Amino acid sequence: MKSVEDQAVTGIELEDDVIMQYLLQNPDFFIRNARQVEQMRVPHPVRGTVSLVEWHLARQRNHITQLEEEITLLMEQASANETLFARLLHLQADLATASSLQEMLNRLQRWARGLGLAGANIRLFNDRWNIGAPSDFTHLGLARSAFEPLRIQRLGNQLHYLGNLNGPELLLLLPQAKQVGSVALSLLGEHGELGMVIFSSRDTQHYQQGMGTVMLSQLALMLPKLLERWIERV
Repeated sequence: MKSVEDQAVTGIELEDDVIMQYLLQNPDFFIRNARQVEQMRVPHPVRGTVSLVEWHLARQRNHITQLEEEITLLMEQASANETLFARLLHLQADLATASSLQEMLNRLQRWARGLGLAGANIRLFNDRWNIGAPSDFTHLGLARSAFEPLRIQRLGNQLHYLGNLNGPELLLLLPQAKQVGSVALSLLGEHGELGMVIFSSRDTQHYQQGMGTVMLSQLALMLPKLLERWIERV
């Protein structure tokens, strides 16, 4: 049976996997044929053809560039996460030291506006919180049955929604808000059963599907415990 080299010399067509198998079994092939390898030309999308050595070096440079880009991205993400953690820690401390529920809501609002947002609002499901009359915070209440169509349409099985709301949806969730372009809505509680926190922006493109929800997730778990200082759970 002829070797791969003999077949190549006699012009017999070779399959790619046959060549690859031969090279794997003969790692010294390129050493034994160094001069011929240096003279080989391979197709190039811009330059027409380049030497095999140039082609290999180019691949190495591209690989190094890709690794550098990945490292830069990881460093940027780490920096962003550190900033995010610091903001959340500061917010938690600020909300925890509020002297009343209204003061806590005001501080959350100021924090949101400090980020350039239009505001932050909390809505609580009536069947999970004791906020009926004579409570001063009945306006926070929301009937789960009224919210259910919106949940199905916008969130599905997710705990977060980022994007636009139509007129009736805004009237239901943010009846006092004006000029709301987009929102970030996160259901409160481990399973989203307690209510929601809504951040609003005047910019229609500020919140969009696909954006990160790490901060929203942390807030959704943190806020119920803080609210329980002022409102009894049912």
